[in-house]
Amino acid sequence: MDYIKTKKKLAIKKYIYELIILIIGCFIMACGTSFLLLPNQLSSGGFTGIATITYYLLKIPLGTVIFTLNIPLFILSYFKLGKKFFVKSILGTGFLSIFINCLERVPIFIEDRFLASIYGGIIMGIGMSMVLKSESSTGGTDLLTYLIKAYKPHYQTSSLIIIIDILIVTLNVIFFKNIEIGLYSAIIIYLMGKMIDIIFEGVNFTKIMFIISEKYEKISKEIEDKIDRGSTGIYAKGMYTNQEKMMLLCVGSRNDIAKIKQIALSIDHKAFIIVSNARETWGKGFKNNNE
Repeated sequence: MDYIKTKKKLAIKKYIYELIILIIGCFIMACGTSFLLLPNQLSSGGFTGIATITYYLLKIPLGTVIFTLNIPLFILSYFKLGKKFFVKSILGTGFLSIFINCLERVPIFIEDRFLASIYGGIIMGIGMSMVLKSESSTGGTDLLTYLIKAYKPHYQTSSLIIIIDILIVTLNVIFFKNIEIGLYSAIIIYLMGKMIDIIFEGVNFTKIMFIISEKYEKISKEIEDKIDRGSTGIYAKGMYTNQEKMMLLCVGSRNDIAKIKQIALSIDHKAFIIVSNARETWGKGFKNNNE
């Protein structure tokens, strides 16, 4: 019984925490929309783009239009995605709509479209990241893609989002008769995606380096002594020369990789080096290191 009570308490705490994160995320997104995007006729894609057209055409509050457009998606999500996702989607879209309607009356801060697109994209990305971290949705494009994938699982989410956003931004360009709006909106969408990547993956992402050299033992020892990074030897075979060689695999930060490269080339200027990005690295010296 105690175990069940503890589990329920943890579930309640988790729900409250997610709700707080959701509210903060929606408020940040509303600030970006009301202060930067809407006054400059810009769009972050999704239903906000359609709502922006309606706002200037019929003078209906932006938040109200966003929530109304999502109602059919809410109904479909209840049957196709489950009750939990349905409730969170309504909460996310509801909070966002209310905050936007309240903040619409606040005087705008930036009238320069370029600055508005830069800072708007960053702010919207931060807010959206918090919403996603709370395992929620603000409706619109992301909810629509969830529903499409429920019917067509083989479709790629990223491709769907890009296609939908391009269509909606194109509508904004046609309505406002200004191609600059589309170009600035593309900056917003790009920066939003980048901010989400940074928040979810962190700025200290690691890199991978492959080193092929006859002097691999000396290079490996120098890396360990000077940088305190380990390396892994992998047996490889050159298909052109038909010779077996040892390839070193090293993982480290940007600074580590620059030093490793310098070490390898100082020992063997003919060393063959490949550097690549690693999205995540787990283990000793990196994430989840409890030692």
